[in-house]
Amino acid sequence: MKIVMLEPIAVSEGLLKELAAPLEAAGHEVVTCTAALSAEEKAARLQNADIAIIANSPLDAGLVSAADNLKMISVAFTGIDHVPADTCRSRKITVCNAQGYATIAVRDLTFGLIFACMRNLIPCNEAVRREGDTKDGLVGEEIDGKILGIIGYGEIGQSVAKVAKAFGCRVLANRRSATIGENDGIAEFASTDDILAQSDIVSLHTPLTDETKGLINADTISKMKQSAILINTARGPVVDSAALRDALNAGRIRAAGIDVFNLEPPLNMDEPLLDAKNAVLAPHVGFATKESMVKRAKIVFENVQAWIDKKPINVKI
Repeated sequence: MKIVMLEPIAVSEGLLKELAAPLEAAGHEVVTCTAALSAEEKAARLQNADIAIIANSPLDAGLVSAADNLKMISVAFTGIDHVPADTCRSRKITVCNAQGYATIAVRDLTFGLIFACMRNLIPCNEAVRREGDTKDGLVGEEIDGKILGIIGYGEIGQSVAKVAKAFGCRVLANRRSATIGENDGIAEFASTDDILAQSDIVSLHTPLTDETKGLINADTISKMKQSAILINTARGPVVDSAALRDALNAGRIRAAGIDVFNLEPPLNMDEPLLDAKNAVLAPHVGFATKESMVKRAKIVFENVQAWIDKKPINVKI
């Protein structure tokens, strides 16, 4: 088998060699990379490849169609909406993701954004640096006793719920398989409308699907408390950015912590949230910690080995 990487996965060349060694010892060819490749270089690598390793950059359907030998793609990411799903299905190309690698990392950033919003950390920093100023106008709130609503109750949502419970929150959550009104000992399951109406903090952890695209829009934001905080560490298009900007600027909700956008950073300067008041913005860094990058690399190569062994894991297509 010829196994090629089409983009770096943020680990050292030494770790890549270590992970590739068992495959090479078994007679497979592994072509790694630690720097970005051009579209032409990607096409050349894919030409005779059986397996491709990618991260979160969009994979062109044309490249996949032209790769006659391609049979499997191991995605160093949780979401696979940047992979041409229809092309992969028509070609019977197996697509596996790095399920679970960023659960802790995204959970941690979720609370970083929550506290940045609740305790006014960005304005505090600016006030002190600008004038050595005092706390006047910057007194925040405690998380204890607040209602934290989670939309999307998978691994990350459940991890967020456990920490929120430890902080003294009442936790509401929803997922398609849950029965509204029941609980799992940590979260009470509720409808999206009830979560929006009751929560002091709404945290998004849903995948991007046709149903969730634009889930948070002018109408759904209008159902939220004026004092509420919205956190999005899921997918950018789950939120209508212009509607959120308008709501923040009009004071219809208190604040937002955003790590994901319609496009991957670097952003175009016409991104609506760049003009939003009380928005703490991060450049899609939630998944990226030193620890998570190592976990991700290991899972990616485990996916490859499992597929070669005809025991595929983390299959999404």
